[in-house]
Amino acid sequence: MKRKRPRARARRKSRSSMAEPVTAADLRALRKEIERRMSPAQPRRRASPARWNPEPEDVQKSVAQLVLTIVEFLRRLMERQAIRRMEEKTLTPKEVEAVGVALMRLEETIVEIGKRFGLRPEDLNLDLGPAGKLM
Repeated sequence: MKRKRPRARARRKSRSSMAEPVTAADLRALRKEIERRMSPAQPRRRASPARWNPEPEDVQKSVAQLVLTIVEFLRRLMERQAIRRMEEKTLTPKEVEAVGVALMRLEETIVEIGKRFGLRPEDLNLDLGPAGKLM
């Protein structure tokens, strides 16, 4: 005996949240760009890439920079998710306000902690080598 499944209500998706189909030309262009960035013939952007400094007095700053970079990356992801949910109207006005305040406070906290270690917002990024910068 077959069971009938309850129908899920179809949700209308906004045009901005729908994924675009990827064409073969898009994939070829992406592959070409990756190969270009990975080629050894490409000149370096700077003489020596930024690396972790194991000097005892710089360890705390290096760890703080790494942790704050990860937290800032996650904050930006959460901000994008909140914007997407606002556009899809899946958040109440009260939730929108709460998320906005929380994200602003998190950003202020990141800047404040960064200042304690002599870090500017532009220092909170990772160089991923051939893939470019994290943010």
